[in-house]
Amino acid sequence: MSTYGTLFRVSTFGESHCPSIGAIIDGCPPGLELSAADIQVQMNRRRPGQSDLTTPRNEKDAVLLQSGIEHGVTLGTPIALIVRNEDQRPHDYSETDLYPRPSHADYTYLEKYGVKASSGGGRSSARETAAKRSSWIFIIVQTARVAAGAIAEKYLKLAHGIEIVAFVSGVGKVHIPVTAASVDEETDDAPEPLSEEFRTLLKNISRDEVDKHTTRCPHPDTAERMKQRILRAKEASDSIGGTVTCVIRNLPAGLGEPVFDKFEAKLAHAMLSIPATKGFEIGSGFRGAEVPGSKHNDPFVRRADGSLGTQTNWSGGVQGGITNREDVYFRVGFKPPATISQAQATAQYDGTPGTLAARGRHDPCVVPRAVPIVEAMASIVVMDLLLIQKSRQAAASLLPPITTLPVTMVMPPRPA
Repeated sequence: MSTYGTLFRVSTFGESHCPSIGAIIDGCPPGLELSAADIQVQMNRRRPGQSDLTTPRNEKDAVLLQSGIEHGVTLGTPIALIVRNEDQRPHDYSETDLYPRPSHADYTYLEKYGVKASSGGGRSSARETAAKRSSWIFIIVQTARVAAGAIAEKYLKLAHGIEIVAFVSGVGKVHIPVTAASVDEETDDAPEPLSEEFRTLLKNISRDEVDKHTTRCPHPDTAERMKQRILRAKEASDSIGGTVTCVIRNLPAGLGEPVFDKFEAKLAHAMLSIPATKGFEIGSGFRGAEVPGSKHNDPFVRRADGSLGTQTNWSGGVQGGITNREDVYFRVGFKPPATISQAQATAQYDGTPGTLAARGRHDPCVVPRAVPIVEAMASIVVMDLLLIQKSRQAAASLLPPITTLPVTMVMPPRPA
């Protein structure tokens, strides 16, 4: 489906070469000061042509607000927005009339619907994210997603102080150092799943720091190695994948709807809906699977405000599918862009062997431009689950207080 969310619902529309793409956002609270400029900041971070690491296409990704806002204030009614498709070159993709592009969605879309868009990636293009046609399987709803996420993000920041920051943590085999050593198979004498240096980065990283380098990696030495790796792929007319890490700070406890809509399940759903994604992990992730429970458990401690917190946070801010007030952090894996400027031996739709030589303008690596898309989808997930939890609390607050429950069934008052 092309709609995501329960109370904060985002519906996207458009194909890679249609006149425009856009979104309808239903459920944004009224009274939020909002302008196209609030949205454009994130759109600019994901558009092409930002550096020598991306496709050279010149596309402004300018957002046009159509409804739901008057005098710069949301009305509570559906917000409609569009981004016009510019700098189109459908002839760059005429070879797909005969050939399904390797690792693209041309073949699977045709099998599913019996018909497909005449050029580009259609709905499977990353343009849907609104990043337009760079590595086709990466760009359609991203414009719409990033725009909707920017709206959610502004509300979350103003109403709850929630911060969401993503950054590139890996390109190919080049990674930010995360841990110093691996588990000893014989003794279980394992290091902590994540190094103190990396945990400090997660706690303090800002978008300004992320954007200092063209790779959007905040670790200077690693960023330069990532840049060289991407440039090698570009010079070879090839592509390379990578990972994006994201941290969500200042979340309230209680978000997540067990058992099927757990917080991490909704995050995984959202992240894996982004074109080109191939993996998701939260907290210590797969590294946590290598250590014993005695080293992985998060003991509770009393916070300065009297509430409970955890001494460590290997759970990534989620326990039992519900947020526990600690920072949520997760990592998303992106495959190398499928469109490469190399001739590839493949087959036509009728099975006839042949060679496909792709044309067009393509990213050698999508992860630097995926950063705002990951932030946007995280914002949409948090916004939706926050509204659900707030509606539950508001409904419960209308009932008379219950004083007959045993003390073991209620949260004790915080010490003074």
